[in-house]
Amino acid sequence: MRITNKMMTNNVLYNINSNKNSLSRLEERYSTGLKIQRPSDDPIVATRALKLRTNLTELNQFYEKNIPDTLAWMDLTESAMKEANDIITKIHTYCVNGSTDTLTENDRNSIVATLKQFKDQIFQEGNTNYAGRYVFSGYKTDTSLVFDNVTTNRNYSITEKLSGSNIDIVQTTLNSVSLSVYDPEDPTSLDITEKPNYVSAYRLRLAYNDIKTEEEDGSININFPVRDDEGNIQYDGDGNMELEEYNGDINRISSKDANAYVPDPDGINILEDTGEIIMGENVYKEWKEYGEIQVTYEKDSFLKNDLRPEHYFDCTVTDKEDEDAEPITYTKEDQKIQYEVNFNQTMTINTQGSEVFTHDIARVIDDIITSVNDVLETDHKINEVKKMLEDTSITPEQNKALNEMLNVLITEKTLKDEVLQNTFGRALTEVTNQQNAMNVAIADLGSRYARVELTESRLANEQGDFEDLLSKNEDADIVDTVIKLKSQETIYNASLSAAAKVVKNSLLDFI
Repeated sequence: MRITNKMMTNNVLYNINSNKNSLSRLEERYSTGLKIQRPSDDPIVATRALKLRTNLTELNQFYEKNIPDTLAWMDLTESAMKEANDIITKIHTYCVNGSTDTLTENDRNSIVATLKQFKDQIFQEGNTNYAGRYVFSGYKTDTSLVFDNVTTNRNYSITEKLSGSNIDIVQTTLNSVSLSVYDPEDPTSLDITEKPNYVSAYRLRLAYNDIKTEEEDGSININFPVRDDEGNIQYDGDGNMELEEYNGDINRISSKDANAYVPDPDGINILEDTGEIIMGENVYKEWKEYGEIQVTYEKDSFLKNDLRPEHYFDCTVTDKEDEDAEPITYTKEDQKIQYEVNFNQTMTINTQGSEVFTHDIARVIDDIITSVNDVLETDHKINEVKKMLEDTSITPEQNKALNEMLNVLITEKTLKDEVLQNTFGRALTEVTNQQNAMNVAIADLGSRYARVELTESRLANEQGDFEDLLSKNEDADIVDTVIKLKSQETIYNASLSAAAKVVKNSLLDFI
């Protein structure tokens, strides 16, 4: 085959261009530090790079954002619970101190004032928020656990689920003596026929006081699950529990009523001001066997730092100021906030307020305050009678009447002191139960926190491994690239030199 000059020139130009392209690719690899500049350079490397980059991006999301956010939320939650636990421990100490009978009136006033502050502070810890989200409110992170202010514009219909095991036995005194029974003008008319005495009552305590039960303002329904002959709970066709309403005698009265804690054996007293259901002996014998007692009642007045019912009970809320507003229904359910902290691994980050901040601690403090105030009130009456006895101008009849009243008041004081001791005793039990619940919640949170830390440590190692794999897949070997670049540069220069020798020859050089 005849080789022409044009053919040789074309071959030379092709070789020069090919060598130049190779040199350009090596120069790009050297200057960028990457094996490929475009997917077409090496589809396998490109595909592997996309997968590794996607995995590394997800891993960085877990390691650099989700886990730090999770740990920060848990840190804040644990701090709030430990603060509340410290307060509960102090309440326990005050209950122990308060149970002694050597305390003065000022000592007891101080205990009451301190317990009130402790109660408010415990629930303030429940209002802890992280970046504007309340940590103890479940899914309702925009709603505080407690009321921030006195609230009277909403009516709550609350369904509280209790059981026979929640029935406790409380002690109280009857026939408290009033100073008004003494008439200085006619001291012989003093008639204290009903002496102070001491009674025990069966009580089911609701979560709130000042409830509404009167027919014109509110209602109260007490229901029990319907069971078959074998004791199994019955359900209707829609899967709802069948309930049987209590239809016995219900007496709606105040705790100040003389018979408040002495109901009929077959009836119950609803004490609206204290939120207590006082049952007769026959009712108690029946109710104590019930595994569930549902009490539905209404409440439309809440104080600052009262726990919000929507976080604890099934309830329906009606806006009293807007008649056209639709009622809002809340259903108590397990509301776990979960973060994805690793590939296919989620972690519950929240602790629900209903698990650690219960109404029981507030209600037992209310009991203590009521009992202490009763003792202080009797102390005040005793002091008043003693002052009257110190008056040298009183007649023998007045002296006799006042001494009789003083003896009765001292008896009343002894009984109320005993009630106070029992109240402090129940308080110690409640406080201990609250501490146990708090400790369990703290331990549970701590175990989850430790798991997140282990995941964080593992992700730190995985991040390094992924970055190493990505580097091996994408990054060029600089030493090898430099060697190849120098070699290709030599080849390119050689092709230019050969071209110079070939192209300068013409037909005239051979004539």
